[in-house]
Amino acid sequence: MKYLLRSKSALTGVVLIGILILVAIFADILAPHDPYEMDIWNSYRAPEGVGGTYILGTDDMGRDVLSRILVGSRVSLLIAVTATGTSLMFGVILGAVAGYVGGVVDTIIMRIMDLILAFPSILLAIAIVATMGPGVINAMLAVAIVRIPAMTRVTRSMVLGLKEEEFVMAGQALGLTNRRILFRHILINSFAPILVVASLNMGTAITTEATLSFLGLGAQPPVISWGRMLALGREAIRTAPHLTLYPGLAIVFTVLGFNLLGDGLRDIGDPALRGQK
Repeated sequence: MKYLLRSKSALTGVVLIGILILVAIFADILAPHDPYEMDIWNSYRAPEGVGGTYILGTDDMGRDVLSRILVGSRVSLLIAVTATGTSLMFGVILGAVAGYVGGVVDTIIMRIMDLILAFPSILLAIAIVATMGPGVINAMLAVAIVRIPAMTRVTRSMVLGLKEEEFVMAGQALGLTNRRILFRHILINSFAPILVVASLNMGTAITTEATLSFLGLGAQPPVISWGRMLALGREAIRTAPHLTLYPGLAIVFTVLGFNLLGDGLRDIGDPALRGQK
């Protein structure tokens, strides 16, 4: 904890992510207006600032932009946590098995991962969602699938390095099962770099979901998504730039928070870099 408090990157990331979590939880309370309420007479109103009726303005249907951004944070957070958690679970298991067992098992698993990596991640995600159909759940699955290879590779590299250590040989000499050695000893010592990759994957998951929603393959109406807000505001980007500016800034600061956290965790986990903090 003391190293976390000393790392400006990690601390800044924690603050930004903490704000996102609080906003997502209390969005209904914080929202000044009903995010779904339409008022055509007040469409395309410019931002009025703090103290105004519509702080960040309204969209083409007269809906409050600030309220929609606050509620839309839930989709981004849900995608980030669920997709990253899914890719973490499968990636760690596949990488651990591949690195520890080796041989044919390692070859098969890693060739499958190489096949997935052969496709650009966003194009693969688009193909998956286009096949399964648009929606938050399918977008979540697509984001998770395209992030599994990265997690698998990191886990495998850590297991390959640790399985030759003396504590593993000692466990084998004591008669511990391979499963116990792998999951109770090797993976525990691989936790730090895996956690760094997971935190970075959260930022990537948010941008991928925003891209899918922007293309109409992610969240579908009436679900509010930052990517969907960008798509709806692009037609009026010249006359009403606030419709794309503020959802875009929300995505930027959220991804920045996860990236800063990952960078800070990397520095904390590296003794050489930690000594410089």
